[in-house]
Amino acid sequence: MIRKRKRLRSKDVKAYSEEIGNALGTEVFTVDDIVDIAESSEFNVIYVNGEILALVLEGRSFLTVRGLLRYRPQKKFVTVDMGAVPYVTNGADVMAPGIVDADTDIREGDMVWIRDIKNLVPLAVGISSVSGEELKKGGKGKVIRTVHNVGDKLWRSDER
Repeated sequence: MIRKRKRLRSKDVKAYSEEIGNALGTEVFTVDDIVDIAESSEFNVIYVNGEILALVLEGRSFLTVRGLLRYRPQKKFVTVDMGAVPYVTNGADVMAPGIVDADTDIREGDMVWIRDIKNLVPLAVGISSVSGEELKKGGKGKVIRTVHNVGDKLWRSDER
C-alpha cells in the first residue's frame, strides 16, 4: 500500500542520487527527472518518471530490482549459484553456501543486490550481515536478509 506521494525538491533528488550512485558506482536519476517519494508499509519508495526505481529503508536509499535493471551497477553485488535462485526469487534470505562471488567492498550492514551466476541479472535486494570477504569465503547460515525481490508486492505494484 503506497500513500502520501509527493514531489521531491531538486536538492533532495540530488542527495538521493548521489547516495545511490556512490554506493553502486553508477549514474542514476538526475534533477532533470521527475522524482517523487511515497510511503509504503515496509519502506519509502522513490518514483523516477512514474516508475518505482529506488527505496529508502532505515534512512538509507538503494535501487529496487527494476532500478538495478535500468542502471546496471557494478558494486555491492552478491552472486548466487543457480540452485539458490528459486529461493531468492521467492523472498528467502540468502544462505552462505549458495554464494559464489561478492564485491569485496561490502561491509557488515550494507545494502546489497543479489544476482544469479548464469545471467548476472538482479534477483533481490538485501542487507548483508557480514563483509564481502566473508561472503566470498562461504560458510554456514544466513548472511543476507532479503528486503525486496522479483515477484514481491513492490515488484508487482509497478507492473504495466
